[in-house]
Amino acid sequence: MFLLTGGVGLQNTVANPDPSWLQDKSWDEICRASELPGLQGLREAFIKIPGDFKPIHESKEPWNVALPAPWNKQLNDLQKMMIVRCLRPDKMVPTVTEYVKRNLGMKFVQPPPFDLSKSYRDSDCSIPLVFVLSPGADPMASLIKFANDKDMDGAKFNSISLGQGQGPIAAHMISTARQNGTWVCLQNCHLAVSWMPTLEKTCEDLSPTTCHKDFRLWLTSYPSSKFPVTILQNAVKMTNEPPTGLRLNLLQSYQSDPISDPNFFSSCPSKEKLLYGLCFFHALVQERKKFGPLGWNIPYGFNESDLHISIRQLQMFVSEYDEVPLEAITYLTGECNYGGRVTDDWDRRLLMTILGDFYNKEIVATTGYRFSSSGQYVVPPKSNLPVGQHPEVFGMHENVDISKDLQQTKLLFDSLLLTQEGGAKVGASSGSDHTLLDITNDILTKLPHNFDTEAALLKFPVLYEESMNTVLVQEMERYNVLSSTIRESLQNLQKAIKGLVVMGAELEAVAGSLLVGKVPETWARRSYPSLKPLGSYMTDFLTRIKSLQVWYDIGKPAVFWLSGFFFTQAFLTGAMQNYARKYHVAIDRLSFDFQVKDVPYAAPGDGVYINGLFLDGARWDRQRYILAEQEPKALFDPMPIIWLKPGEWYNPLPGCPLYKTSERKGTLSTTGHSTNFILSMMLPTQQPPKHWVKRGVAMLCQLDD
Repeated sequence: MFLLTGGVGLQNTVANPDPSWLQDKSWDEICRASELPGLQGLREAFIKIPGDFKPIHESKEPWNVALPAPWNKQLNDLQKMMIVRCLRPDKMVPTVTEYVKRNLGMKFVQPPPFDLSKSYRDSDCSIPLVFVLSPGADPMASLIKFANDKDMDGAKFNSISLGQGQGPIAAHMISTARQNGTWVCLQNCHLAVSWMPTLEKTCEDLSPTTCHKDFRLWLTSYPSSKFPVTILQNAVKMTNEPPTGLRLNLLQSYQSDPISDPNFFSSCPSKEKLLYGLCFFHALVQERKKFGPLGWNIPYGFNESDLHISIRQLQMFVSEYDEVPLEAITYLTGECNYGGRVTDDWDRRLLMTILGDFYNKEIVATTGYRFSSSGQYVVPPKSNLPVGQHPEVFGMHENVDISKDLQQTKLLFDSLLLTQEGGAKVGASSGSDHTLLDITNDILTKLPHNFDTEAALLKFPVLYEESMNTVLVQEMERYNVLSSTIRESLQNLQKAIKGLVVMGAELEAVAGSLLVGKVPETWARRSYPSLKPLGSYMTDFLTRIKSLQVWYDIGKPAVFWLSGFFFTQAFLTGAMQNYARKYHVAIDRLSFDFQVKDVPYAAPGDGVYINGLFLDGARWDRQRYILAEQEPKALFDPMPIIWLKPGEWYNPLPGCPLYKTSERKGTLSTTGHSTNFILSMMLPTQQPPKHWVKRGVAMLCQLDD
């Protein structure tokens, strides 16, 4: 459980022995690990000579680095992995892979090749075959070819894509096929949620006595919580992942229709160049998904159909026009074919920025046009693609590999925790009950009393010229609701552990979350957006409450901690409203100007000073006061104080987006504001804007740790 969660701790009082390389988060986990059997004394070893463990932190393969004596001999493989987890969480996937390979064998870490005939041999007429779909991979072409090989082509193989009103047709097809011994394929079962119980009943009725021996039922579905569990338990399950890497992606594109047709290239060289650029673009937008929010705010399922329609449109325009109409094909490909899937405005800006590198006059006119600064990726005929790919081909900094690895580690551990049913069962042992009582007591003793909003209203009354008074009182009310929710759930949990009240499903969920160091869902529903683990969340929450208390005690601050607001848009509207009322200007004509400042002595005459923001994907050059490239291994950079100055400014270009959390994606709330995006800031830079757009640069109010 420690390996999966890093342990649960709310505050570490022991000072970090060497902050120059040892992160505070890593040190907190080392301290918690030293309380486990077999690892006692680890904390003291770090305090005594912290440099002994530095080679693990610095290595590209930390799982192969020997621990300092005596730890290298007295720890087993699992305990060694826990030290790697503390020092290098970004390398946990290869570390776990190596552990499994060493203890179970290579076959457990290498997925078998996609083999339809082998899956078919495992089935019979009463066992369905289920394709678990993944974005970018469509098994239908392979299935149709396999049906032809088994003489099940033509009328012997029927398929239907499920959706509204298709259920009865599918049921009739299954009924007929059961009697005749033919095949039926039901595509996209995840789209027919209401018909799934009927399908489940149909599959339960399948048996060798009621079905022809040659009958087979094929199903395709994306992962869905609504898909019947009984079908999954009984079925043969298959998945075919899309190709990974630019090289394999390009090869697959060139082996598919219509490019594989030998007559397709017969028109002109410009088409070949633009075609190669389009296929490269297709590979690029798919591969960016692995970088998480730095790649796309929302991961989109771009697939072969987007590429094929774009190719046919490209062929049509190149064949029918003397000069390639770049504006037309850019609009159709970027805004329609690929852009039709894009729902986030910032992702749309990125998509069109990337496409601009491939649909332009230079690619047609220049010999050996470069897609990246390294010169490894150029337009054919001279092009030898490397097997791996460096982040620079995506226009990204090399630090994104660390971000990607950290996300893969989080996904692996979260998936494993799901199989544990939320951690240790409450009440299963006195140990878990004791741990829960410690956690709940720790939080309850630190949780302050609710704000007295009536007293706050008297001290900060509603004033026409000072909207910030209203902002303060509203913030206090929101935090009171969250504090009450936390306090009530913890008090009820303590009563349930002692047997004074019934341990219901909601309290069971709270206990399960606390045991694995996560914020319970009941708190999250009442909370501001946050991706922090339990300990960091509580520290952040208490800091937010303290900042409001200081505001109440001392008065309006000169610099506002923007990250500490529950509803950030209310604060920004308040700042804008003060200016509008002071100068008698319509508020809808106003916007913010942004100036990065040194530490100020007093509040500005107009607007507000804010702090607490972090740059993601870039850093702030404090000498030249412009955006600059990140330092190696430094994923985030704290921003200096920023002056938000209202006025009738005109900003024709969208700037750097500011988000509440690193997840970036959000939904529209009932207030009409995004649950994550706050506003766009214009920041000075010497690079062209598209450079930072491709880098995925954004500002965040809070980090995940």
